[in-house]
Amino acid sequence: MKIGTTIRTHRLQRGLSQGDIEKKTGLLRCYLSRVENGHTVPSLDTLSKIAMALDLPIAQFFNDDSAGRHLHTQKVSDDELRFLTQIRRYSNNLNDSDRKLLLAMVKKFAAGTAR
Repeated sequence: MKIGTTIRTHRLQRGLSQGDIEKKTGLLRCYLSRVENGHTVPSLDTLSKIAMALDLPIAQFFNDDSAGRHLHTQKVSDDELRFLTQIRRYSNNLNDSDRKLLLAMVKKFAAGTAR
C-alpha cells in the first residue's frame, strides 16, 4: 500500500498541483512532496484533509488493488461528511469520558431508529 503514490495519482487525474492542495488544506507543498515520495507518512487527520481536497473518501488511500483485494465501503453523502467533520472538530475538545458518553448516545439513537 503506497498512500503517497495514490495521492499523487488522484491529484494528477484531477489536474491539481501540490500548490492547489496546499491552498485547500493549509499543508505545505514540501510536506505534500515528502508524503507523495514516501518519505513521510501522514496522520489520519492530515490524510482526511488531503482526501477532502481531492474529493475522495479516506478509505480510497487504503484500497490495495495490487493484491486483488477491494475495500467495500458505503458511500458517504455530502451531508453525512459535513456532519462527521463537525463531530470530529468538536470531539477534539472532549475528554475520554465525554467521548464515551457521546458514543453511547449515538448508539442509543441508532438502535432506536432500527426498530
